[in-house]
Amino acid sequence: MHVEGYERRRGELETYFDRTAVKAWATLTSDQPVGRIRATVRAGRDRMRETLLSYLPADLTGQRVLDAGCGTGVLATCLARRGAHVIAVDISPTLVGLARERTQDLGHGTIDFHVGDMLDPGLGTFDWVVAQDSFIHYPPEQLMELISRLAARTERGLAFTFAPWTPLLSLMHVVGRAFPRGNRSPDLRPISERDLRARIGSRDALEAFVADRSERIDSGFYMSQTMELVRR
Repeated sequence: MHVEGYERRRGELETYFDRTAVKAWATLTSDQPVGRIRATVRAGRDRMRETLLSYLPADLTGQRVLDAGCGTGVLATCLARRGAHVIAVDISPTLVGLARERTQDLGHGTIDFHVGDMLDPGLGTFDWVVAQDSFIHYPPEQLMELISRLAARTERGLAFTFAPWTPLLSLMHVVGRAFPRGNRSPDLRPISERDLRARIGSRDALEAFVADRSERIDSGFYMSQTMELVRR
């Protein structure tokens, strides 16, 4: 991975999620009323979370699961309630602080929250890695490095989302680049499912894994797609 490019991208995302959009994300991931547009996003994210969870065992007792880009901790809470020991990491100190406040009544699982890089080797190894809408902001080469590095420390499988290539998302990406960075959120980096599967299949670092299930969630102003990687 080109370290400078990756660090720059992480810095952009940290600025956005920890400063620009923190109030919006706090509301979106709560039970507070939202407008029509954000309601479609909330519904889509709820469906996506349930889809990702369906790729993992119902009983995760004693298993270590990385929630890469945990945000306000909604997914981490669901994993902990299945009995997992969740390592939840996010680049936004504010969102992680909010997640700590919200995680109550976890059942028999645990959550360890961390502020920092999802690739930090100090986080250890995992049975599973789950990443909901945290990979979607990285260009294809950085995306593949993220997946490869996490897979190297994962025993069973990964379930993550990517921004699917569509004419609309491609147009939004091009148009968004015309606006000053301070006036827009970090743009998505779309990739087609066919391209992603081809990159996974040709990458030596992922030869122990196979790309399995994939499902697109399209809910109003929310569009994202899952990918499941399982160890052979």
